[in-house]
Formats: sequence, structure tokens, C-alpha cells
Amino acid sequence: MTTETTPLNDIIAARIAEQGRITFADFMAACLYEPGLGYYTSPGRKVGAEGDFYTSITVHGAFGRVIAREIAQMWRSMERPVVFTLVECGAGNGRLACDIMDFLAEREPDMYGGLRLVLVEQEPSLESAQREMLAAHSDRLAWCSPDDFASGAFTFSGCLFSNELIDALPVHRVVMTSCGLKEVYVTCKDGAFVEEAGELSTAEIAAYLDRIAVELHPGQQAEVNLNAPKWLASASRALTRGFIVTIDYGYPAAELYTPRRKLGTLLCYYRHQIEENPYLRLGLQDITTHVDFTTLMKCGELYGLHNDWFGEQYRFLLSAGIVEEIEENERSARSDEEKLRLRLTIKKLILPDGGMGETFKVLIQSRGVNAPQLLCRRGIGG
Repeated sequence: MTTETTPLNDIIAARIAEQGRITFADFMAACLYEPGLGYYTSPGRKVGAEGDFYTSITVHGAFGRVIAREIAQMWRSMERPVVFTLVECGAGNGRLACDIMDFLAEREPDMYGGLRLVLVEQEPSLESAQREMLAAHSDRLAWCSPDDFASGAFTFSGCLFSNELIDALPVHRVVMTSCGLKEVYVTCKDGAFVEEAGELSTAEIAAYLDRIAVELHPGQQAEVNLNAPKWLASASRALTRGFIVTIDYGYPAAELYTPRRKLGTLLCYYRHQIEENPYLRLGLQDITTHVDFTTLMKCGELYGLHNDWFGEQYRFLLSAGIVEEIEENERSARSDEEKLRLRLTIKKLILPDGGMGETFKVLIQSRGVNAPQLLCRRGIGG
């Protein structure tokens, strides 16, 4: 197994030498977001065949088209405002935003006439790729820095959406010991990164677990994502009226923190291989954890958001329009071979077992919209 070192090894080791052990959240933040060196802040393709993992976006464009159908329904639920702003956080190369914008330009011209798209992106080098991908919509395109987004300087009315964003936010790691709940820290020993348990670095960790009524079993490890409610607070401050759509893999708290997950959910991805050791290839492999959707829903309520819908991705897609996408594919002039290939790829998005349909969840929250008639509320086959 390769343990190739990167410039981040020396940077993180120097920090530990200077200030002592660091939280795993600080370690993960450096690995993913260190300027110019982190996994998400350095050039290079992360998703698709040439990257480290696939997402629903890379499987088929129908994913974005179904989301666009729901966004158009949100626009109608808001009584067709003249100006409607779409915001995507963590847009990558802009593929999902492009699929959504293409659909709305084609199918919803009245909405598209007042549409603008704002991308919130951590990696500056992605702007050129996004600009190229979204060239057909360049007159509606703008960017917002994560700092401006978090500061409250940016506000909008419309819909904010994210796909596999929350799972990449740095997390604290904890373990239940015979002496109570302890935090997992990262330190150096004999030139290698090692873990050690210590007192909680912040009272927010215990408060987080109390809020969702979770008590870990002896020996159980888990992740606590304090950045997720902070991100949602920023999104809530930015949203004056409209919707927040969060798509990610995860579970409600009771399922996420079940004793069956004795070691938590932390995983790394490198060239389409799963790696359990986060201390390899720093900055070159993705580090990710499953999302606690209960916390997003509870905190959303505290921030004045209404929880409109939550469920598996396959239920969302089947209710919101994937069937229509399949039917349109069958009526198209594509060859039988192309139609079959599209049917098989779409299956990956909706299959509960072995596909992306069940592990991935969709959460829709809103502010200032009275009883929105969302497509996903129609029910499967509705």
C-alpha cells in the first residue's frame, strides 16, 4: 500500500510541532481545503472516470433535468416571481448547473427570462471550467466567494441547491470510553500521524449529540459535523424567500449513530478505490462522512426554515419526473442501443439496492412559501 507523502505532510506536522495535537476536524480541513494543496482547493479532476469517484451528476444528465422540473415547480409555488436566483454551493465543473439551466431554457422560457445563477465555489481554478461549461448561460452567471456567503453579505430569493457538499465538510471524531465521551485528536509520533483520545475540544460536540438524543455505546466511534449546521445557518441567512435543496448520502440520526456503525462512517476515495486510512496521500484523496439529516432538519427549524420534504433519492426522482425523462427517451429518435444504454444508466440513480437510490437522500427546506405544491410530494407514480 502506498504511503506517498505530499507537501501537506510537512505543513500539518509543523503545525502539530508548534501547537500540539490538533482535532481531526482541523486535520481534515487541511487535507481538503488547504489553499492550493487541499483535495478541493487544488487543480485536477475529482469526479467521473478520470477522477476518484462518481456522483449522480456524472451518471446521467437526467438527474439535473429532474431537479430542474422541481425547481420550476418551486418558482410556480412562489407565484412566478420576475427574478428568480439559483445558487449552487460546491458546483464542481458546473455540470449539474448546466443540466438544470439547459432544461429551464428549453422548457420554462418564462422562468428563464428572469433567472440568474450564482456559484459558490471554494476552488478558484474551477471558475474557468464552470465558465466554459455554462457558456450558453453566461449572461446569467455570477460567482460568490465562500467568505461572502458565510458573512451574510449575499442574499437572494429563489433556490439554493447542493449535491454532495455536506459530506465533505470537516468533522470532529469522538469515541465513547470507560471514562466517558472523548475526542479523537491527531498528533505525530516517530514521523507518522497517530490518533489519541482526549477531552472534548468544545462543548458544542456534547450539545450536538444531546440535541439529537444520541448516546454512543462503549467503544463506539462516531463523527460530529459541527460545520453542517454552521453552513445551513449561512444558507438560511442568505435566503430571503424560497428553498434550500440538499442532496447527499446519509441517514437520520438514529440510523446514522446506531451501534452497528461501531467505527463511524469515515471513508476516503482515491481513483475509484475505497480507502479507510485518512493519513495517506494527504490532499490527493477525498475524505468524507455520511450526513446527519436529523441535525439539518432540527437546526433548519431553529433558523426559521420549514422542512417540506425528506426521503430517499429514488423516491424523489420517481415522484419529481424521472419517469417522464425515461418516456421522452423512449419517444426520441435515438437508436435502440442508445435508449437501452440510457435506461441502464438511469437505473443507477434510482435502484435502492446496489445503486445510488437509497443511500442518497434529498432534503427540501423553505422560507416564506405557503404550502408549496412540490412534485416530490405526488408520491411514486403520482
